[in-house]
Amino acid sequence: MFTRLSNSWELVKASAAVLRDDKELIVFPIISTVGVLLVTISFALPMIFAGVFDSIISGQENNAGVISFIVALLFYVAQYFVIIFFNSALIGAAMIRLRGGDPTLSDGFRIAFSHIGSIFGYALIASTVGIILRTISERSRWLGRIVVSLIGLVWNLATFLVVPVLVVEDVGPFEAVKRSAQLLKRTWGEQIVGNLSIGVFFGALTIAVIFLIIAPSVYLMIALENPAIMIVMGFLLVALLVLISLISSTLSGIYAAAVYRFAAEGETGGYFEPELVQNAFRRK
Repeated sequence: MFTRLSNSWELVKASAAVLRDDKELIVFPIISTVGVLLVTISFALPMIFAGVFDSIISGQENNAGVISFIVALLFYVAQYFVIIFFNSALIGAAMIRLRGGDPTLSDGFRIAFSHIGSIFGYALIASTVGIILRTISERSRWLGRIVVSLIGLVWNLATFLVVPVLVVEDVGPFEAVKRSAQLLKRTWGEQIVGNLSIGVFFGALTIAVIFLIIAPSVYLMIALENPAIMIVMGFLLVALLVLISLISSTLSGIYAAAVYRFAAEGETGGYFEPELVQNAFRRK
């Protein structure tokens, strides 16, 4: 565990070096987060006013089941599209930096817009896979849910390089999925599992932040008999968690660009040690 945290920390430092040179890269996850919130609101409010939630809760499954599935699919597609679009802009800009250039926000948006058709196609594929796996999981027993979870892990691994492939190689969504799996298989072998992840570090950081804020808050609230402390500390906790999430998303996009460059071109752009990226995956 400590080895994984140490390796993840090295990835964080390497990715952060790119972010220091291009601080504007964090704008893409910020806009993506706002976009996801707007999508959620735009779907939730009409459903509430139309009484869809009431019909689902009341058990009118004949109509509600079909309607809820269609709405869920559209919601998934919209969310995936927003996330993948801005992630494409982030990775496209990061690739310019890793190749020695000096990217701007307009470069990232230009790259994403130039592949908008493929991005939408992949959003449709990813959302369909996601909702199918979720539906199967909800209707399965514990063993079935374990199997679905394993399938989900395999899918996430196989599609790890899809977005870099989309923005660099100018291929369609199906070809991008195939190409991602081929790059991983060719570079790390047929039987691979994820080994290094920036998420490991930020997951541990999130747990630490939650503990360090909640524990003192409870103590101060009891000692001072002032419930307002919990409200203030609650807002602080949410703000910190959002900040951690934005930084994690930005560094993860940079890391994905570096892994792609290593797999496709044999280079890491000078920010990442080749051995570090090479150990991103390992054999089972």
